[in-house]
Amino acid sequence: MKKYRTLIKRMTILSMASMLSVSLAACVDSSSPQESASTTEDGKTVITMGRVTAANSKLPEGDTYENNAYTRLVEEKLNAKIVNQFEAEGEDYDRQVALAIASSELPDMMRVNSKEELKELVENDLIADLTDVYDKHASDYIKEVYDSYDGRSLADSTFDDRLMAIPATVGANAPNMVWIRQDWIDELGLKLDNDGDSLITLDELENTAKSFIENDPGASGNPVGIPFAHWLNAGDYGGSALTMSSVAGVFNAHPRHYIEDEKGNIMYGSTSEGTKKALGILAEWFDKGIIDPQFGTRTWDDIMALLTNGQTGIVTGPWHIPDWGLSAVKEMDKNAEFVAYTLEGENGKANVFRENPTGQFIVVRKDYAHPELAIKILNLFYDELGNATDLETDYPEIAKYNEIGVDGSTRPFNIEVYKSTSTLDDFTDLILPAVNGETSINDITKAGIKNDAKTILEYIEDSESAETSAWAKFHSRMKGIGLIEKLTTEDTFNWTTPVYYGTTATMEKKGANLLKLEEEDFIKIVTGTEPLDYFDTFVSKWKKQGGDEIIAEIEAELAEQQ
Repeated sequence: MKKYRTLIKRMTILSMASMLSVSLAACVDSSSPQESASTTEDGKTVITMGRVTAANSKLPEGDTYENNAYTRLVEEKLNAKIVNQFEAEGEDYDRQVALAIASSELPDMMRVNSKEELKELVENDLIADLTDVYDKHASDYIKEVYDSYDGRSLADSTFDDRLMAIPATVGANAPNMVWIRQDWIDELGLKLDNDGDSLITLDELENTAKSFIENDPGASGNPVGIPFAHWLNAGDYGGSALTMSSVAGVFNAHPRHYIEDEKGNIMYGSTSEGTKKALGILAEWFDKGIIDPQFGTRTWDDIMALLTNGQTGIVTGPWHIPDWGLSAVKEMDKNAEFVAYTLEGENGKANVFRENPTGQFIVVRKDYAHPELAIKILNLFYDELGNATDLETDYPEIAKYNEIGVDGSTRPFNIEVYKSTSTLDDFTDLILPAVNGETSINDITKAGIKNDAKTILEYIEDSESAETSAWAKFHSRMKGIGLIEKLTTEDTFNWTTPVYYGTTATMEKKGANLLKLEEEDFIKIVTGTEPLDYFDTFVSKWKKQGGDEIIAEIEAELAEQQ
C-alpha cells in the first residue's frame, strides 16, 4: 500500500512537472547538477542550490541571491561557490522542488518545506545520509542548539537511525496570550489581576469584556465582545491569533494536537473533554454577548476592523501580534495601549503545548561529493556568525547588511536554527539588561537584538512622538516576551509535548474533511445551533470518518521508531 501511495504521488508530481516544464523552463538552470562542474576554474568547490527567496530582500544594488555578502563569505571561508540551480518564492519554490524531485535532478542542496517531501526523498533514495558528517563536523554549539529540543528536532530528520536532513528549528514561544486595551481598563477603573501574577481567570476576562461592551470606551456606538476566528484553533503558536487556545489551556486541552491521555493512550486534543469544557465556556459567552455576535461569519479583515474601529479591545494571540496586528490599532488611535495576560488553568498554571520543533529541512543530493559542506555552512552562519562578538570588524559586509535591514532569506539556507529558548534568552540576557541600564546597548553583539533594544529605549524615553513601529516593538518585546519571561521565572508553565507532528496517509486523504467537520461542528456548539452534548456526536463522527485510522497509524509509526 505504501508503495502504491508513493507511486500515485510520484505520478501526480510527474504530471505537475510536465505541466510546469514549459512555464518554468525559463526559470530553471538548463544544466542538471550531474552535468555541473564540480569545481570552478579557480579551484572552488561548486554547490548547486535551490534557493528560497523573499519579495523584498533589501539587497544592495548589484547583489543577488547568488552573489551577496553571505555567499561571498562561503567562498572566503569554505572555498566553495554557490550556484543557484533555481530560486523562487512561496508556492513557486515548492513547485520548483516538486519539479526537481519528479525529474530526479536535485540541486546539491535545497530546502524542503514539509516532512512529507522529506519522506518522499528518503523513500526514493535521492538524498544523502548526513549522520557521519554531522557527527564529525557539526560544532559543539550547533549540537547544543539541537540538544535544546531534547532530541525532537533531529529525530524529525532521522529515518532508520540515520540523519537524512538538517532541520530548521522553531523555539518555544508559549503561551497564547489575551491582549486587552490597557487605556480602556484605566479609563473604566477596572480591577484586573490584583495579585499581579499576570494570570487572569475566565471570570475576570468575562467581566472585563462585559464592561467594555456596556461602557463602549472606544466610543464606536456599536461595541462587540471578544472576536474569535471561525476556525477557532491552530496547530502552531504563530497561528494562534484569534483562537480559543488560551481558553482551552484553562482545561489543559490542546486542540489540533495529538497527545497522550491520562492512561497513556494517544488521542486527538480536539476530541478531549477539556476541549468540550472550553467550548462550553465559549457557548455560554456567546449566549451572554461576551463573544462577537457575528462569530462564525467574520473574515480576518472584519475582525481587524473591529479592533481598529474601537468596537472591541480584547484579542487573543501570540507575543508578536503587536508587530503585525495591534500596530494597526495604534495607527488609528494614538491613545491605544495594550497589556498581555494569560488565562489561569484549573491547576493554577498556564497550560501550554510545545509546538513542532521543525517543519523545514535542508537536504543534500545523494551523490554529491561534499555533503560535509552542508554542515560547515550550518556552522558558519548559525554558530560562527551568529555568535560573533564584533561584526563590524570581523564581518563588515554582514554588519552593513544588518544596518540596512537585508532580509535573512539571503543567507544560503534560509532557515532558522536557534535554541529552543532563544527568544527568551535574547530578551532576558540582552534586551532587558540594556533597557534597565544594567548594560550598554553597545555590549549587545547581536545586531538585530541591538536594534530592538535601541528602539525600545527610544520609545521609553519619548513614547509621545515615537513611531508606531517603535510602539509595536515595545509592546511585543516588553509586554509579550516580558510575560513569557515572568511566567518562566516564576515557574508557572505546565508544558505538554504532543506525541506526533507528522502527516499519516489517512491525514493526507481525509484530513481536510475532518478539519472542516471540526470547524463546522465547533461553530454550531458555540453559537447554540447545537447543544454542548453535541460535542460527543462530533467525536463519534471524527472517529468514524478517519480519526480512528489516524490514531492507529500514529501508534504504528511510533512503535516502529522504538
